[in-house]
Amino acid sequence: MNKHMALLLPLLLLPTALPVGAQAYPAKPVRLIVPFPPGGPTDVVSRLMAPKMAEGLGQQVVVENRGGAGGAIGTEHVAKSAPDGYTIVMGTIGGLAVARSLNPKLGYDTLRDLAPITQSVSVTSILVTHPSVPAKNVKELLALAKKGSGKLNYASSGNGTITHLAGELLKLMAKVDIAHVPYKGGAPALVALVSGEVDMSYENSLIITPHIKSGKVKGLAVTSAKRSALMPELPTIAETLPGYSASGWYGLLAPAATPKPAIARLHSEAVKALRAPDVVEKLTGQGAEPVASTPEEFTAFIRSETSKWANLVKAANMRTD
Repeated sequence: MNKHMALLLPLLLLPTALPVGAQAYPAKPVRLIVPFPPGGPTDVVSRLMAPKMAEGLGQQVVVENRGGAGGAIGTEHVAKSAPDGYTIVMGTIGGLAVARSLNPKLGYDTLRDLAPITQSVSVTSILVTHPSVPAKNVKELLALAKKGSGKLNYASSGNGTITHLAGELLKLMAKVDIAHVPYKGGAPALVALVSGEVDMSYENSLIITPHIKSGKVKGLAVTSAKRSALMPELPTIAETLPGYSASGWYGLLAPAATPKPAIARLHSEAVKALRAPDVVEKLTGQGAEPVASTPEEFTAFIRSETSKWANLVKAANMRTD
């Protein structure tokens, strides 16, 4: 009997051993890295999506802020994380499509080291000035910049971010000199603008709209190709500088080699979150447009944006310092 039992023992244990080695994903909380400090627009979108995704996944989605280098530090952290579906990033145009053009020694390659999940949103920025700047519109601002070359300055949320790109594109197209002052994220850049530490900025509509309405800053124009439905009274910069367009975007990515079933599950829950009526209402009410693209569509979009902005980086001689 003992001999027979010894032979049967592995078979008796097999049914309990199989599920342990093949646990359904996800079996633990998922970390969502935001590559900027708390309070900025990327953080706002992430914290809107995280609880909705958690409901569908049946696990917590924990937002973790890792700011610095225009989003590159947090993005690199995820690129080098274990490809198990438990660490993802809310990447941005800066860290995904511009960082390598600014820094050839960057520690990751977006499409080699990361697996796109979905483009989350497209966001319009607004050209805003401190109330002390004596310009009522883009034309007057450009005239002021030409008159006092180099005396005006603008804040950005970091080198290579959309706020930096928007500023350099304006300078290049209008042939004006406006000093760039980079900060470590959208929130500190906004504080600098409201306090009068800087003259102007290209602030994300997700965080700047209340300050325009309260009169703390002046909204001059939107950076998108078309006027924003949120603030239709604001003209586009393109109405003064034909062809100007600079819109930001965010999207979810996981480390490359993350199992396809995990990517598919994350994509499904992210899309559900972005299409939830209350999330749509909050995003559109602040000037952000939910996208919810497929991984393939997001991959093609990143490739296109990388090429587009590499040309500006070269033409404007943008640098990381």
